[in-house]
Amino acid sequence: MLSVNLQVRQSQSLVMTPQLLQSIRLLQFDRGELQGFLEREAESNPLLRVERPAAAAPVRMAPGGGSDLEARERAAPGPTLQTHALSEIADIFADERERRLAAHLFADLDASGFLATDPLAAAGSLGLAETDALALLERLQAAAEPAGLFARSLAEALGLQLARRGRLDPVMRTVLAHLLLLARRDFAALARLTGERESDLPEILAEIRRLDPRPGSRFEAEEAVAVVPDVLVAGPVDGAWVVELNSRAFPRVAVRETYARRVASGCIEAEERQFLQNCQQSASWLLRSLDQRARTVLRVAEEIVRRQDGFLRLGVPGLRPMTLASVAEAIGLHESTVSRVTAGKYLATPRGTFEMKFFFTVAIGASDGGEAHSAESVKLRIGRMIGAESVDNVLSDDDIAARLRGEGVDLARRTVAKYREALGLPSSVQRRREMKARRLAG
Repeated sequence: MLSVNLQVRQSQSLVMTPQLLQSIRLLQFDRGELQGFLEREAESNPLLRVERPAAAAPVRMAPGGGSDLEARERAAPGPTLQTHALSEIADIFADERERRLAAHLFADLDASGFLATDPLAAAGSLGLAETDALALLERLQAAAEPAGLFARSLAEALGLQLARRGRLDPVMRTVLAHLLLLARRDFAALARLTGERESDLPEILAEIRRLDPRPGSRFEAEEAVAVVPDVLVAGPVDGAWVVELNSRAFPRVAVRETYARRVASGCIEAEERQFLQNCQQSASWLLRSLDQRARTVLRVAEEIVRRQDGFLRLGVPGLRPMTLASVAEAIGLHESTVSRVTAGKYLATPRGTFEMKFFFTVAIGASDGGEAHSAESVKLRIGRMIGAESVDNVLSDDDIAARLRGEGVDLARRTVAKYREALGLPSSVQRRREMKARRLAG
């Protein structure tokens, strides 16, 4: 038998209002995104006035503190790689048709100065035979400066430089075709391929090392963006660090109250008055949200500085393990809020300018039961151990793990290998070959 019942249930749910969503977005905006958002708001709200921050003042660091903003802004930018590539094409090809074809096929270079796309694959769409496109490319590569520009690979870039010097003989061609063996210092295999004596190969290696593997790197990047820190850290003063917001990183927003009162005092229709009231409410909410954003950024920065006192005094060896959750718990915020605040925000410290995310590292356990170590400080130790090696004392990953355990760092061999690779350091076998090659070349 069917029946109809009326029941009352009570439940709680979080309703994300547009204002709350906007407040969350404001937290994760970086300086440029925030400026753009405020300018768009001012376009739709006649009561808002947004002032662009003054040009960022140079952030001077303590001696040895790394590069600063002044160093990034002190010189007028040089030509970009794209500009230089087009200039070389214009100089080399006098024929208008050839110049346009070359610009279309070859002007797109990556940061190293190599062709970013395969020009021969695009030749057909221009009604150009691959052989003709290849002939154009060879003319360009033979004359372009610096040598190696417009290459399709590292091996080709090195070959172009050797050809300019009259040194691209069959032996060199074979070595360039097997760069992986050269990188591994496998001179025995190269000797079999080239017919050269193994003892002569270090000299070839030394010659190749004098070439430029990235001929395009000497040019300015397409867009250089100066980092303006959100928070300034100075001191210590009386043993404590001084943490304050950088006013130049926060756009100034004002409400035209005089304008609002003058309009409201006139004879305006009800619809216009309602629009004006909505604008006032929106402006007031925005000012409160910006103030809350600034205070939240400062609270997070102060907690980071408090926990990373060792880094500020000693550098990377003093970096402590720290998680988003631990900082959030300490200052009474949600972990997701701390994550949004630290994204794209920068601290200027006496040791340099760092993104807030830099200070969050995983903890590496201590073998003696003492205080945990940060991953970055452990990487630094591994790099220093390898940097102090000699040809007769090259450390394996097991050796490094054992030494770290002796220093109170509990780290497995596979984790040592992962950190070593993250530092861009080769294996012990490759390092030993490199050192032997240097000794023979010297």
